[in-house]
Amino acid sequence: MYEEFYGLSERPFQLTPDPAFYFESITHKKALSYLGYGLNQGEGFVVITGEVGSGKSTLVAHLKQKLDDDRMTVGEVVTSALDDDEMIHVAARSFGLDIEGGDKAAALAAIELFLHEEARNGRRVLLIVDEAQNLSIGALEELRMLSNFQLGAHPLLQTLLLGQPEFKQLLAHSDELEQLRQRVIAAHHLEPMQPGEIEPYVMHRLEHVGWNGSPEIDSGIWVKLHKATGGIPRRINQVMTRLLLLGAVEEQAVLEADMLDAVVEEMAGDASPSDELEKGPRPDRDLPAAEAIAKAKDEARKPVEQPQTAAAPVADQAETSDKGLLDYQIEAIEAAFAQRDKHMAALRREVEKLGQNASSGELPDDVGQRLSAIEARLDEQERSLRHVLTMMIDYFEAQGSRAAA
Repeated sequence: MYEEFYGLSERPFQLTPDPAFYFESITHKKALSYLGYGLNQGEGFVVITGEVGSGKSTLVAHLKQKLDDDRMTVGEVVTSALDDDEMIHVAARSFGLDIEGGDKAAALAAIELFLHEEARNGRRVLLIVDEAQNLSIGALEELRMLSNFQLGAHPLLQTLLLGQPEFKQLLAHSDELEQLRQRVIAAHHLEPMQPGEIEPYVMHRLEHVGWNGSPEIDSGIWVKLHKATGGIPRRINQVMTRLLLLGAVEEQAVLEADMLDAVVEEMAGDASPSDELEKGPRPDRDLPAAEAIAKAKDEARKPVEQPQTAAAPVADQAETSDKGLLDYQIEAIEAAFAQRDKHMAALRREVEKLGQNASSGELPDDVGQRLSAIEARLDEQERSLRHVLTMMIDYFEAQGSRAAA
């Protein structure tokens, strides 16, 4: 609709990854450099992580365009929660190998034979695994074992792992992944775009679809757009789509800052349970999110739980059965803020006490330790809130297009 009104050849802000719209921000340029270095090594693992919608899939689609199809064979896996045996079979299918039955040994043998044939034909093999945070430790270990295949002294398989921030943390801290960690030869975490990159990003996508000055865009939009989206490309796409739609509906030749405010406010009001949620959870997507949020809710509420009467658990159980996933999310956030307020009040009392001691010249000997403890508690509260809010954002992003993450 809006593309016709403004004379655009297609929608410039679609949510699905399209290498034709690739924009080389500072962080994407760094990621591409790490990818280039890693691929030149021809072995081990390259890891790219980033928030949902940060552009991981678009980056890889852009990279694939640069690869020589005559010299590189690429298999791609977009994972759900796979165990070790499933990982082997899915990897085999990504290379077009048809493994009958569920024999893991046969699948491994077929993969090894395939890798040797490709090497003899002068072709390298790259396996791209998206949504790596969904993999079990066993599945990740199987990927590591696949990297052991060699022809003489030459490795036969290289793996690119794409994942969300929790995968970065898992890889960095899991004792069970020490051997895989030692085989990571390049890694980069995609950061949000900087405020100064928002305008070039938007204009890049508009110009790609034939923008010729219509609509005009108020310069006051850019700072607000960065603030509203946090610099995450997909969130920018979502807001800009709604803004262009509003402009077309109201037949506006100029997209102004107050229109952006209206769109952001409207989108905030849209954060309600969808029809899909009402129909029930999807096993491969909604249930893990529900479990994580319920767990976060329980952990956040433990310190502030109040004694209940004997009848209270029954009432709570009936209430819980009527609650949707959004209710749990809201409760988790409310509990986290309540706990934050409780800690902040205690910290203020501590700081006031230290201030009184300072004014009287009677500072305790452990003042340094007490200040360090205050800083640590503040950091802990910030991490807790970020964790809960990030889960909520990730969940709603997943509802739009999980496959494009």
